[in-house]
Amino acid sequence: MTAGPANEFFPAAEPNYGGRVIPSESFPASLPNLPSEDREAQLLWRVRYRMTRTLLRQLFVQSRLRTCLVLTLSLFFWIGLFVLFYSGFSFVVENVGQAGAPYHAQTVKFVFHLFFASLNVMLIFSSAIILYSGLYNSPDTTLLLTMPVRPERIVLYKFQEAVFYSSWGFFLLASPIMCAYGIVVDAPWFYYLLLLPLIISFVYIPCGIGAILCLGIIRKLPQLRRVIVAAAVLALICVVVPLAWQTINSPQSKLFGNEWFQATLSRFRFTQQEWLPSTWLTSGLLEAARHGHSPPVTQVSDLPILQSVLYLALLVSNALFFHVLVVWAAKAWFHASYANFACRYTPNRTVRRSLIDNLVSGLLFVFPQPIQLLLMKDWRLLRRDPVQWSQFLIFFGLLGLYFLNVDRFSNPNNDIGYLTWINMVSFLNLAVVGLILSTFTTRFIYPMISLEGHCFWILGLLPVDRDTILWSKFWFASIGSWIPCGLLVMLSDLMLNVPLLVVAVHQLTCVLLCLGLASIAVGFGAMMPNFRETSPSKIAAGFGGTLNLVLSALYIMVVVVLTALPCHFYLLAGKGPWGAAFVEPQYLKLWLIIGTGAAIVVGAIATVVPLRRGLKAFRQLEFA
Repeated sequence: MTAGPANEFFPAAEPNYGGRVIPSESFPASLPNLPSEDREAQLLWRVRYRMTRTLLRQLFVQSRLRTCLVLTLSLFFWIGLFVLFYSGFSFVVENVGQAGAPYHAQTVKFVFHLFFASLNVMLIFSSAIILYSGLYNSPDTTLLLTMPVRPERIVLYKFQEAVFYSSWGFFLLASPIMCAYGIVVDAPWFYYLLLLPLIISFVYIPCGIGAILCLGIIRKLPQLRRVIVAAAVLALICVVVPLAWQTINSPQSKLFGNEWFQATLSRFRFTQQEWLPSTWLTSGLLEAARHGHSPPVTQVSDLPILQSVLYLALLVSNALFFHVLVVWAAKAWFHASYANFACRYTPNRTVRRSLIDNLVSGLLFVFPQPIQLLLMKDWRLLRRDPVQWSQFLIFFGLLGLYFLNVDRFSNPNNDIGYLTWINMVSFLNLAVVGLILSTFTTRFIYPMISLEGHCFWILGLLPVDRDTILWSKFWFASIGSWIPCGLLVMLSDLMLNVPLLVVAVHQLTCVLLCLGLASIAVGFGAMMPNFRETSPSKIAAGFGGTLNLVLSALYIMVVVVLTALPCHFYLLAGKGPWGAAFVEPQYLKLWLIIGTGAAIVVGAIATVVPLRRGLKAFRQLEFA
């Protein structure tokens, strides 16, 4: 028997399997033809369609209450943003001028440029993070790599998911501001027709940049790990230090005065560069909306609809260009980057206690020894998980930059409008800190009990009872959230120069928020655990996580309102025609005592009740 023809897959010699010779003629001379690129795309889209259909069916059959609650809250949030933006643009039209006026265009351009440029940066980071988790930390990728699928198709499959998950928030935030502006300036019909194409083409550009950065960084991470970390730290320092120095040394200006307005425009002029995609999106929207408010056009090229379509074509062409770059990067880098990630070398490290662990351990001396050990365990898990602390650092870092750039307005007359404005802004800042904290407690604290269920037998071997485990989660969440939140609230108060009494009220409110939010997350996590799921994000997205987020938001609003009203009455005491009737001096202390006392009572209820119910449910849990 002669050997068959040699090719790149099969040798010329007859193979020998377990001493049995198999004739080479039984092997195919060449591999069957692989599906075309279009056929691959159709197959993967069919998979995604079936998965989406199954997921929607499960949501509306098994989780109908949670789905309706999420849709209702999202609609409520959209309507609230629309009303807010509609009022703001109406204020601009009444006080600055109609659409087409020079100052109107300057003001609206500033708002749109700053808004879309900020979302542009956020889309780059969010798409890169989501693509990293979906492409390199997903079992789907491992399964697809065992199939005859092209690497660029796998990357595009995950990239499309990253575009969707990273841009839905952009749609939720951008659609109300665009619709509100169109209604206020009486935009023509083609303005609303071009909204969706403009948004989709704009979103694709920063997501493509994020995908290329993700692939390139993972490809070169083993060789340039220290260089990348050093470059990121250096870039952070170069951005934060100049902003902080400029804020500290900037002269005080009158609120909403001409000097303040010009200084604000010059500070954010970098967002109006012509090469930014946010500038193309802003120009396309404004050109489409200026129909009927601009001088008569003399050339066909000056028509608003044509100018807007040209900006749309510019966005679409750049989106297609970055699509081609993503495909090229996937062909060149994906296999090597996945191999580097999956087979990365982890050198043996000397087991020793780090300096920061010694510092944290020294600060926990007030707790009993079992709780200290459990707190150190949770702290090390947080410190070693960059997904958790990086998100925490990004959100609170951006919030800190915002507080540093809150101008310290001067008001020589110290009128009541200025005082109430400062009071409102300071309490709004406190509410923002609380809302961001509620998202983190829902995302990271609520799933902690569910994640412990898979290895609870390890904790069961320790000489501690179950209550100690739950108390350690509560103190870890309370102390860990109070430190950054208290510092941020203090920074906001210092930049706004609020009175010392208001500073004390803010810190008390911050303590109540941290204790209550930690108790709600830990208590509901113990009452409604999910031991079948290993992903904390999916646990937080369940019914218990959604309920936890809603109740946390309601608790924040109640506590902030109860503490804000007495401070507002304190500032209005004896001032204004209506203020004297309600906040006379003899009732001022009563308002402060009632408001603060009510906030403390609500905080105590929110802290004690969920934690007590959680302890009772946790004692009765059975772990498989």
